[in-house]
Parts: sequence; structure tokens; C-alpha cells
Amino acid sequence: MPVALVTGASRGVGRGIAIALSEAGYRVYASSRHIELATLPASVVRIPCDHLLDHETAALFGRIADESNALDILVNSAWGGYERMIEDGEFTWEYPFWDQPEHRWPSMMDSGVRAAFVASSHAARLMVPRRRGLIVNISYWAAQKYMGNVIYGIAKAATDKMTADMAYELKPYGVAVLSLYPGLVRTELVMQSATAFDLSNSESPEFQGRVIAALARDPSLHDRTGQALISAAIAKELGVIDIDGKSPAPLTLETA
Repeated sequence: MPVALVTGASRGVGRGIAIALSEAGYRVYASSRHIELATLPASVVRIPCDHLLDHETAALFGRIADESNALDILVNSAWGGYERMIEDGEFTWEYPFWDQPEHRWPSMMDSGVRAAFVASSHAARLMVPRRRGLIVNISYWAAQKYMGNVIYGIAKAATDKMTADMAYELKPYGVAVLSLYPGLVRTELVMQSATAFDLSNSESPEFQGRVIAALARDPSLHDRTGQALISAAIAKELGVIDIDGKSPAPLTLETA
């Protein structure tokens, strides 16, 4: 049975990916600080892990190595950037960079980019000897255009650059690295404010996992390594549909 690890899997995109990969036949390990509270299939192995703490990340990978002796897919979905968007009644997310609260940098750069780097380093040590594997970094269009605030753009651009450079170093060993751009995803946070969104072209969290499973099976996976891919576009190419039977239209740089 192939093995996958999904970080940040207690809610949102990460949780959906863990569910979909389990349904696709993977032995799924799911991590987050509060993973024991997540609604996940019984087959998913839940491991509490604060990815800001390197020793906890190391212990997580040590357990995977001991129990499975392999890792086929790592999905870096851990991300603290959407926490505390409203403070004292103020929506601070869109403040100019000189007025941004200090916590926003570590919540995106440490909980997001650095956590993905450290997890990928551990994953590479399991994948390189077997000369196969897939690392997926959840990213977004903010890497390519201004969206919301400066730190958000920095974090997503850093994620995409990390993907490209990791792919360069891992390609000789048969390990692929991709950035994946979801569309509007029906996460818990989005659904709490559903009336504020046009959900007609939205995607389920599980859709992202279905796309990742299809990419892992794709014979041309290694031709894509290092790229930033749009979930809905790849889904159309590989024949993936969402859990509601729909085929979402891909966002573009203009429509994102």
C-alpha cells in the first residue's frame, strides 16, 4: 500500500486531501497540532505535531519510517496564515505592510514556508534511496499577483521558488516536487461566510486530494516537476471530477 503524509490535516484543504488520498488507497498519516479533534476516516493515522517544533517533525517522520519504511507522497498543507485575520474587531489582513501585526510574518513564513522546507527535507531522506516520490506544496496565485497583503505574496512566492529549486535537486533521484493552486475551496472558514461568496465554481477540499492522487499516477509526472499547477486545469487534463460530480473551471491570473 502506498504511503502519504498530509500536514495541516485537521481542517480545510489538508483534511480534504487526507480523506481523498485514503479513498484512493493510500495509507495516510495526518498531522497537525489538533489532529485528534479532526473528523477523518478511521484508517487515517493521526499524529499530533506542531510543525513549528523541529523535534516534533523529526519524531513524526521517524514514526513513518519505523512503521512503513517508505513515503510516496508528502503534501505540505500546514499553514497559519489565515489565523487571527480579525483582531479587536478590525480586519487586519489587508493592512499595509508597515501596519501589519508582527505575528503575521511567522504565521505565514514559519508555520508555512519553513515548516514545508523542514518536512520536505525529512521526506527527501525517505524518498531518495527509493528513487521515487512526490512532494506537493499548497500555494496560490498570490505568488504571481498582489492579493491581500505583502507578506502573503512573499510567502506564496517563496513556496513556488522552493518548489522549483527542490525539484531541480531531486530530479536526478526520481522525486517530483510541485506547487498546487486550488480555486475557491469550500473550507470550514469559507462556508461560515458562504453568503459572501459565489460558490457556483467552487471546489471541495477533497478535490485537491483527488488531483494529487491522479498526478501521482500520471506517467508524465516528472515532466511537470518544479511547476506551479492549477488544480482545476490538471483535473480537466487527467479526467478528475469533484465529489459533487462537477468539473470546476480553472482560475486564471486575471480571475483569481
